[in-house]
Amino acid sequence: MLGWAITFLVVALIAALLGFGGIAGASAGIAQILFVVFLILFVIAMVARAVRGQPPV
Repeated sequence: MLGWAITFLVVALIAALLGFGGIAGASAGIAQILFVVFLILFVIAMVARAVRGQPPV
């Protein structure tokens, strides 16, 4: 998931450099959403691991 967020971020940066405002905005929005989803899933995984008694790595 983090890979997809980085991919959309790169697409947004390239589109912004080339002047494609609509594509850059859409890609940046998708990258932000995917990054937030990744962070939420990461926190849930860490909490689940702590609840099971395994220390975080």
